[in-house]
Amino acid sequence: MSPDLAFLVEVVVGGLLSGVMYALVAIGFVLIYKTSGVLNFAQGAMVLFAALTFVSLIERGLPFPAALAATLAVMVVVGLTIERAVLRPLVNQPPITLFMATLGVAYVIEGAAQLAWGTQVHALDLGIDDTPFDVAGVLVSRFDLFAAALAGLMVALLTLFFRFTRTGLAFRAVAEDPLAALNAGLRLPRIWSAVWIASGIVALVAGLLWGARLGVQFSLSLVVLKALPVLVLGGFDSIAGAIVAGLIVGAAEKLAEVYLGPFIGGGIEGWIAYVAALAFLLIKPSGLFGQRSVERV
Repeated sequence: MSPDLAFLVEVVVGGLLSGVMYALVAIGFVLIYKTSGVLNFAQGAMVLFAALTFVSLIERGLPFPAALAATLAVMVVVGLTIERAVLRPLVNQPPITLFMATLGVAYVIEGAAQLAWGTQVHALDLGIDDTPFDVAGVLVSRFDLFAAALAGLMVALLTLFFRFTRTGLAFRAVAEDPLAALNAGLRLPRIWSAVWIASGIVALVAGLLWGARLGVQFSLSLVVLKALPVLVLGGFDSIAGAIVAGLIVGAAEKLAEVYLGPFIGGGIEGWIAYVAALAFLLIKPSGLFGQRSVERV
C-alpha cells in the first residue's frame, strides 16, 4: 500500500471510529424521541453525571465493578426520576414545552453533579492503552477500537432487546402508533419509564468512553452538540440512522480537516458537520432513515 493511500485509509478509519462514539450519544436521543416525541436535551448532562459519578466513586476507593454497578443504579434512578417527576405530568403538552423541560432538567443535573462531586477535572482510566498499532501500514488507535466494539455491543443488545422481549415489542408498537398501542392495552407510562432507563444506561456507556478520551469535566455535557448533526442526517427516530450518520459525520470531519483545512483555514472539523447537516436538512428534512411526516387535509 502506498504511503498516500495508507494515510487516506488511516484518516477514514479514525473518522469512522470517532463516528461510532457520536452515534452512541445520538442513540440516547433516538430512544426518547421515538417513543414520546421529546427531544431530550438533558442527554448531555446525563452523560456528564454518569461519568462524574463513576470516576468520583473510583477515586473514593470503590473497586471498578462496584463503582460501575453503583453508577448504573444511579442512572436508572435518574432516568426514572426525570420521566415520572418532570415529563409524565407534561404528557400531551406542546413539543416546545417538553423541550424546555428537558433543557431545565439538564441544568438541574449539572447543578446536582456540582453539589455532589465538585467541579474538579478528573482523569478517567479504563485500562485501555491508547497507543496505535499497525495494521497493513495503517495506524489504528487501540482505544478507538475498544470504544467502537463496546458501542457495537451496546447497539446489538438494544436491537435484541427491542426485537425479542415483550417490553421491546411494546416499545416498537408505541413508536409506530401510540394511540393504537394505548387502545391495545399497553401501559404507556411503563414503556416510557423503560425507555428512560435505557437512555440512562446509554448515557453511562457514552460518559465512560468520552470521559476517558476528553477527561471528566463539565464541558463533557457539550458532547450533546456532536450528536445534533448525526440526528439531522440519520433521522430523529431511527437507531440505524444514528449509526450510519455517525459514521458519515465522523469520516467527513476527519477528511475535511485533513484535505480542506489547509486551503480554508484550520478548525474545520468543529463545524463542517453542521454545514453538511443544514444542507441535507434542506433536501431531506426527515433524514436518511427517519419517517416522513404525512398529514391529511
